[in-house]
Formats: sequence, structure tokens, C-alpha cells
Amino acid sequence: MLKEQLEKVRGQMPLIHNITNYVTVNDCANILLACGGSPIMADDLEEAEEITAVCGGLNINIGTLNRNTIPSMLAAGKKANACGHPVLFDPVGAGASRLRTETARRLLKEVHFTAIRGNISEIKTLALGMGGARGVDADGMDAVTDANLESTILFAGRFAEDTGAIVAITGAIDIVTDGDFAYVIRNGHPLMSKVTGTGCMLSAMMTAYLTANQEQPLEAAAAAVCAMGLAGERAYQRLSAKEGNASYRSKIIDEIFLMDGKTLEEGARLRKYRLQKQENGASEKIICMEVPYEM
Repeated sequence: MLKEQLEKVRGQMPLIHNITNYVTVNDCANILLACGGSPIMADDLEEAEEITAVCGGLNINIGTLNRNTIPSMLAAGKKANACGHPVLFDPVGAGASRLRTETARRLLKEVHFTAIRGNISEIKTLALGMGGARGVDADGMDAVTDANLESTILFAGRFAEDTGAIVAITGAIDIVTDGDFAYVIRNGHPLMSKVTGTGCMLSAMMTAYLTANQEQPLEAAAAAVCAMGLAGERAYQRLSAKEGNASYRSKIIDEIFLMDGKTLEEGARLRKYRLQKQENGASEKIICMEVPYEM
């Protein structure tokens, strides 16, 4: 599965429109080139719809939100929906300010997203109206752990059902679900948290994977998460004693550029789960059953 997802991106070279934040815009462009896609950035309202129409997919990221880009995000999102293009939403910092939270909710209401990718605090804010966002980072109290893994899978699955989107919660343990199935992914390295924009880069790359693999959106999202986490692991192994987070950032992009399907499938650490609703008299509960993952 993973090899096929990666190779389709490299074969199709999807053009991705990014309305993203100016902190990480260059890294998002470079990670798209590295994975086999092609980036274009356009956040002015006068061209947002036109650029979206000629692209294969759209990545909306509210990391440096301002009043000028909100109309562009809405216009581009609606145009992408009309064109049948995949749209990804990265709700950076949702819960940290009223503007971000209200804009995120408006986008969810007016645009249909193929996927929503964020940290656990951001996703909790969107789903529950509350989350422990600490700036643009997740609050440690919200962290996904082995102890709360099953309940978090079920929570993410309900949100996926409510929105009709793939929900990807990323952190030390990643969860990717469409409400029926979920992948739990354990790739990555702690040093990735010391590089600004690894989440933004993943959102851009995931949009390329979704665009090139539209018949398998859940698997496409999971493959992108695995690829980014594995790149973080391999990049760390290449660091010398006198290299730090800046060198690490560049090596992550290099590893995405160098990654092939065989490397991804051999290095990915993921399990697949089935989320099943089970009737129990007049009530209904959701149970989580592990199912084998097959390459």
C-alpha cells in the first residue's frame, strides 16, 4: 500500500495550491518538491479561485491568519469543492485565539475538507469547542498516550464521521481515521518538535498524497504521515555531533527526496484498526477492534 501511494505522487507530480503561513512557506514548497509534487502559493483574493482551479489540490493553513487571507481561504476552498479537488485543512493554533477558533469553525461550516490534520489540542478545539492549545503547540495534558489511545481513536473517528473528512491527529503517536478504520502510526523522532513547521510540511505533503491517490484517501493520508515520521528518524541518524535543529530540518527534506517505496514500507510502523458500532438493546456503543495490516 505505502509503496503504491508514494509512487503515484512521484508519477503524477500534482500541483498543489497552498494558502499557508509565512513562517514555513518555503519549507512547505520544498517538501512538496522533495516528495514529487509541485507547489504554488497564492493568497490574494483576486487570484485565489483562479489558481485553485488549475491545481490538483488545496492546502489551507491558518498558522499566520489575518483578515486579508480569510476571504481567500473561503473562496479557494469553495472553488476546490466545485472542481472536485482534494482540500486539506491545517487548523494551526485553533483554540489559542478567538480569531483562529472562529475562522476554523467557519471554514469547517462552509468548505468540505477531504482531510483535517492537526495536533490533538487543535482537533479537540474543533470537535469539542475546547482544547489545551499552548500557542501553536499541543498542550501536554492533551497528549495521545498508550493509556488513552483507544478513547482517542474513538474520539477522532466520531469527528471524522461528523465532518466527512479524514482526521489526522499527529504527535508522538499519530492517528489517521475516516470513522470506519484507523491507522495508528509510531514513526518519528522527538527532535522533530524542535523544528518549526514539520506539521505544516506534513500538511502540504499530505495534500499531494491525497491528490495523487483520490481513490484511497485514508491510505494516502496514512502513507504521508509514515513518510514524514520515517524521514525524521532517518534524518536524525545522519546528524553529526556538531549539527543541530537547522541541519536536522534540511536532512528531513533530503530524506523525503531520497525516499522510495521499499524504504517506506520497510520502515513504517503502523497498525490498522476497525471502528465498529455495536447495538446493545436501545443503546449503541463504539468498539475498537485491531485488524491485521498487510503490505
